[in-house]
Amino acid sequence: MRTIVSFRHIEASDPLKLYAEEKLSRIKKYIEEPIEAHVVLKVEKFRHIAEVTIDAPGLRLNGAEETDNMYSSIDLLADSLEAQVKRGKGKVQRRRTGTAAGAVTGETAAAGDDKEPRIIRAEQVHAKPMDLDEAVMQLNLTTGEFMVFTNRNTNRVNVLYRRKDGNLGLIETVG
Repeated sequence: MRTIVSFRHIEASDPLKLYAEEKLSRIKKYIEEPIEAHVVLKVEKFRHIAEVTIDAPGLRLNGAEETDNMYSSIDLLADSLEAQVKRGKGKVQRRRTGTAAGAVTGETAAAGDDKEPRIIRAEQVHAKPMDLDEAVMQLNLTTGEFMVFTNRNTNRVNVLYRRKDGNLGLIETVG
């Protein structure tokens, strides 16, 4: 990780520079190399501000924290960047596993538990308004296993489906 530390309106000090580099090195475990970090430490009146821009392959992170102490500003900045990276990694993992947002926890995705059912294909269906008899007739005309429709009598979405025993089942929404 290459870190460039700049000082504005503050005397350049090696302990501050080393502290910032040490705190920002925590995010190396989440991001692939090469990583370049530009840190700006500045003082405006009584405000101590730590800003950073991190460039990595396919990722750019920005952060800024302000307190009355430069060391605490750096601590808060490192914490917020770490949280930002974790959120980003979680989103990428959910996209790669092909699950809906929030359907698999980060622990399950990280464990590689492939026994969980996954959403393979998603489809949008237009729920046409029709009577139940008309929906039965439409389902019998097709080879599909189910039919989604809006019941004209109740104005609610219903699902008509073929059962394994050859009969038909009806799911009515409530509420």
